Amino acid sequence: MASIFTRIINGEIPCYKIAEDQNCFAFLDINPLAKGHTLVVPKTEVDYIFDINDELLAEMHLFSKK
Repeated sequence: MASIFTRIINGEIPCYKIAEDQNCFAFLDINPLAKGHTLVVPKTEVDYIFDINDELLAEMHLFSKK
């Protein structure tokens, strides 16, 4: 079963997309803690953040700076 993030990335659940590249996806949180609260997720589905390989994690950090 696809996670909620995969369903958002695939367009099954609407979102306000901020940015996207080959491996990362950024969108506004539906319950923001502050103005502009953005979620950055990998396009590869993982069970835990600690399961993300170091290369993708580094790419997500660089992607977040844009």
